[in-house]
Amino acid sequence: MSPDARRSLDAPGLVIGELATRTATSPETIRYSERIGLLPPPQRRGSGRYRMYRAADVERLAFVRRARALGFSTDAVRDLLGLADDPERPCGEVGQLARAHLMAVEDKLAQLTALRDELQRVIGACAGEHAMAECRILGALSGQS
Repeated sequence: MSPDARRSLDAPGLVIGELATRTATSPETIRYSERIGLLPPPQRRGSGRYRMYRAADVERLAFVRRARALGFSTDAVRDLLGLADDPERPCGEVGQLARAHLMAVEDKLAQLTALRDELQRVIGACAGEHAMAECRILGALSGQS
C-alpha cells in the first residue's frame, strides 16, 4: 500500500504540518484547538514526540474553521461540535444556535450602521478650514457638538 493510501485511512497518519496544510491552519492554532478541547488529543508516534492526526481530525478542524469564519464563538463551536458528535439527535438545537447567532449578527450590523451614520455626520461637519481649537470633529468627540 502506498504512503498516500495509508494516510487516507482513518488511522493516525498526518503530522501537524500536514494537518496545517490540508486545513490552511497554523500549527499554533491546531495546538490551541487541542488545548481548549475543540480537537481531541492526538495520538503520538513512537517516542511520543510527534502528534499524529486522522482524517476525522482534518474534517473536525475544517468544521471549526468554517464555524469561526461565520463568527461563532469558541463556546458556540464547542456546542455545535457536541451536537455534531451525536448524529442521531434531532437538529433543532443547531437551528436554535444558528438563529441566536444570526440575531447577534443583525444587532451588530445595526450598531455598525449607527456608528457609520454618526461618523459620516461628524466628518460632514468639518470642512478642514478651522484651526485645531475649533475642529468640529474633535468637538464632537469631546461632546461639544
